[in-house]
Amino acid sequence: MTPTKILTGVLFAVAVIVGGIYLTVIEEHAAESAESRAVLTWFRAGPFLVGVAIDPAIPRVGTHQLTVEVLDASRAPIVDVVVDAYAEMAAMGAMAAMRAPLELELIAPGQLEGVLQLPMRGEWPLTVVIRSPTHGDARLQFDLATDREGLRIAAGAMPVGGASATAGADGDVITIDNRRRQMIGVETDEVTMRDLVRTIRAVGRVTYDERLLSNITLKFDGYIGELNADYVGAPVTKGQVLFTVYSPELLAAQQEYLETRKRLVSRGPNDSLVKAARQRLQLWDLSPSEIEALERRGETTDFVAFRAPRTGTLVERNIVSGSAARRGQTLLSIADLSRVWVEAQVYEADLALVREGMSVTVTLPYLPDRRYVAEVEYVYPYLEADSRTGRIRVTLDNAAGLLKPEMYAEVLLDADLGRRLSVPEEAIIVAGESRVVFVDLGGGRLRPVRIRTGRRGQGFVEVLDGLELGDVVVTSGNFLIAAETRLKTGIDQW
Repeated sequence: MTPTKILTGVLFAVAVIVGGIYLTVIEEHAAESAESRAVLTWFRAGPFLVGVAIDPAIPRVGTHQLTVEVLDASRAPIVDVVVDAYAEMAAMGAMAAMRAPLELELIAPGQLEGVLQLPMRGEWPLTVVIRSPTHGDARLQFDLATDREGLRIAAGAMPVGGASATAGADGDVITIDNRRRQMIGVETDEVTMRDLVRTIRAVGRVTYDERLLSNITLKFDGYIGELNADYVGAPVTKGQVLFTVYSPELLAAQQEYLETRKRLVSRGPNDSLVKAARQRLQLWDLSPSEIEALERRGETTDFVAFRAPRTGTLVERNIVSGSAARRGQTLLSIADLSRVWVEAQVYEADLALVREGMSVTVTLPYLPDRRYVAEVEYVYPYLEADSRTGRIRVTLDNAAGLLKPEMYAEVLLDADLGRRLSVPEEAIIVAGESRVVFVDLGGGRLRPVRIRTGRRGQGFVEVLDGLELGDVVVTSGNFLIAAETRLKTGIDQW
């Protein structure tokens, strides 16, 4: 073998050895780079799936590498994406706000990297703005601080978990650290079984007890003589003469009765003809005392007295002295006001909770220092068409005469709803037809949960579906949390 061939072989062997060593170094460096590359944390932000990572994982003063990857809903990289990002320390005292900008470079479709310089220790909230002409825009805000591990989403997105951007069991969980919880004022309460009592407020008015109301009418035509009950509001005593009346029919009936008694005097007052004539006078509302006076006189009287059937107050007057009185016409109305009704209107939605015998409390603006405790005496079996309310009736003692018809009253009814699974009213956010609460999962994690609610009472709401006994829900600060996570627009995704 010639020296040239020997030299060529040696050079080839050296090249192979060196090349092998070089390839091994490259492979080891690639493997080391793959191992050192920060793992992306994935979030759902509007139409995007966004992966974000910072290296080192625990930020410090100095240089950091930020990696952002943007995918569409099908988990394909978005080619036309533009991403801007910056970290900003809030102003403190005389020190103005400081911004640490960074430039992100596209290293692959949908993948960007950039260098972030943090000049001092402290809180550096990070803002990432994503724009795509074909997909839309999104804005994410992260809590970033030196000497604290990782990036924590503060607004604009929800974690989806997993480097593959597949939503897991915590797909809708929102993470809020303790500092931000304190700033928002987050408070929580436990879902428990409570004895709920619903207070129903109804507007009512005082009216007459219809059982103690009397209308004075005549069963014949006549003319009013002397009128003693001559003004509305006049006190009336049972048996008192209200007015006198003249009637040709009544005069003829008196004469018939006297003549019948004279003809049949030997047969006694129990004779059938005498009884019939006497009954006719009674049916025309002549009192027994008036008939006895007629018998003693033995002659008719032109004007016959009509007396009050009960003690009370004159509440209606439709006659004056000398006026004509027609058969069946209401001449006077007398109400006994020692007992009155309060009739109240209850909304249709609450009517199913009302039953006879329920305890009620009645107050009146006219008597702010008085409270009347009574029971529901009657629930009317129909609704008022115009107001869609049901009417209930309460009877109150009014011996002192303080309650006056047509007074307004407030009626409070306590309906016992029984033991129900319930949450405080403040925990519930109303979003259209939906009712949503934030369940505290611990470790700063909150999950929005759609629930179905029932009755309300004493500041609590019955939960029919969506929560379990022992769950912890946010009761204060939830509206700010909802605003930051775009509750109103994203609720259908929950």
